[in-house]
Amino acid sequence: MIRRTAALVILALALAACGNGGDDPEGAGSPQDGGSLTWGVETEPITFNPHLYAQAKARLLVWNTFEGLLTHDQRGGVVPWLATGYEAAKDGLSYTFKLREGVKFSDGTPLDAAAVKANIDQIRRPGYNPALLAVQLKNLKDVEVVDPLTVRYVLTRPDVLILDFIAAPQGALVSPASLETAKNLKAGGPDLAGTGPFLLDRYTAGQEVHFTRNPGYWGERPAHLNEITYRFLKEPSVRVGALTSGQVQVIEGVPATDQQLIEADPRLSLTRGLNAGTAYTYYLNASRAPFDDVRVRQAFREALDVDAVLNAVYRGTATRAWSVVGPTSPFYDKSLEKTYSGDPAKANSLLDRAGWTQRNADGFRTKDGKRLTVRLVQSAPFVRDRRDVLAQAVQAAVKQSAGIDLEVSLVDQGTATKALEDNEYEVFDNSRLDTDTGVALNLLLHSGGAINRTRVKDPAQDKLLDDAQATGDATKRTELYRQLQQRVVGEQALVLPLYAPADQIGAARTVGGVGFEPTAGVPVSAYGIWLGK
Repeated sequence: MIRRTAALVILALALAACGNGGDDPEGAGSPQDGGSLTWGVETEPITFNPHLYAQAKARLLVWNTFEGLLTHDQRGGVVPWLATGYEAAKDGLSYTFKLREGVKFSDGTPLDAAAVKANIDQIRRPGYNPALLAVQLKNLKDVEVVDPLTVRYVLTRPDVLILDFIAAPQGALVSPASLETAKNLKAGGPDLAGTGPFLLDRYTAGQEVHFTRNPGYWGERPAHLNEITYRFLKEPSVRVGALTSGQVQVIEGVPATDQQLIEADPRLSLTRGLNAGTAYTYYLNASRAPFDDVRVRQAFREALDVDAVLNAVYRGTATRAWSVVGPTSPFYDKSLEKTYSGDPAKANSLLDRAGWTQRNADGFRTKDGKRLTVRLVQSAPFVRDRRDVLAQAVQAAVKQSAGIDLEVSLVDQGTATKALEDNEYEVFDNSRLDTDTGVALNLLLHSGGAINRTRVKDPAQDKLLDDAQATGDATKRTELYRQLQQRVVGEQALVLPLYAPADQIGAARTVGGVGFEPTAGVPVSAYGIWLGK
């Protein structure tokens, strides 16, 4: 039986107290209470409901208001948070949590075992969040209320990903009362009550979201700041201009073209962090022509000099990816490095052998009178890091080197969702922020995965994923995921990894506690941030 006790809560609280790895730039001094902060962010959330969280850039907002039974430590392990500890059954079929006494949601509802069960019951309602049910909760049999402060998760088979879910934003707890009364549950917002250090009290679509300090926060202290406003500034130049002119004190998402400007300004600091999870990757739809032919998939990858397009768009600041698994993950297979990409002669030879031997007047390859066209449909709310500009660079490169027509469309979320559901695409772009990369791999590469956009149904591939999810042996999981990467990246060419996502924070030196979550590599919540006098 594994025990995680209150001693680990002390570690977790210490992490939060220092801002989860926050930076204390010269000028901020020691932590102080009070003041208002304005932060310019790249991405406006499509929802403020933590159960439905799907944008990595929205993570810092979720943790302002909501918390889970567990959190992650500096090494990526899970430690108690709203729980004081947990026990895992010897057979791996249940986890029992002891809850902290006296914790209340911001609407006054007590945090108890019934509240935990109510959250899981909500998540398991049909159509609410199918992606969670397909992976993290697929082996969950029931949640049992043992007593008011004890709750048990019962599984149908051992599953190591359940703990990662409980520590992730989607596993954060919402007041059951607010789940029942919220005017728009899927959008979230001020109607949803959490246990976190801030209260979301105002949201103006397209402009900003505002948080105030939760005076009744259960932790060892309230937040330092009285309030914080996040302004939605999608254009990089606008964000940087707002920082350098003093309109905001912090921004995230600093483009390569402006990083030197911030570093040269003595009033400002710039910090960087690589994200956890999967690399930013193009997933190739193998269910339809032309990517139903592995030779065409291989040719598409060889037609692209990834380093060249990354340097053109990001000016040497991007970290090249060689696998769907990000390089910071313990499951990353380093042996894939330099094994493909950037060989136009090989790309053209592969296309010739696949029957795409002709060219039209525009220089595109044709077969039986049909142009070699593949479609990338990008959903605007999920575009970050100038990925639309990167797509244009890829478009030009594959045309020039191999005569491939990459048709790029930047559309609203509804249009993108319909195209994906109707199988009207050949390329799907995605990166996932998951502390345990196994979550993303199941979602993206399992035949039952909610975002399996390669549309491959491969029993051998599924078995690798299922076996890795069922074992707690790190060595075995690493080997299983190595085999998976060799299969999807090497043998089948189902994916084209591009770069490892990163975040950059530019801040006034009078702002303390700004930094990155130690395991996720994304900006921390506002709990540990303060303003120097």
